[in-house]
Amino acid sequence: MPKLKTKASAKKRFSFTGSGKIKRKHAYKSHILTKKSKKRKRNLTYFTTVEKADLQNVKDMLHV
Repeated sequence: MPKLKTKASAKKRFSFTGSGKIKRKHAYKSHILTKKSKKRKRNLTYFTTVEKADLQNVKDMLHV
């Protein structure tokens, strides 16, 4: 059986922490920023971890 290719879109969007968790960026930080508060935009800047409900789908895309 041939090797499975990793989804290129997932490869660009997710990365791993040192402890093996999967990091992701927040959504809603690309446009229409004028109506969003400074605090909200600042908090969207930082990375967060993938939620438990989505974890298996992301792992399948990355073939982890």
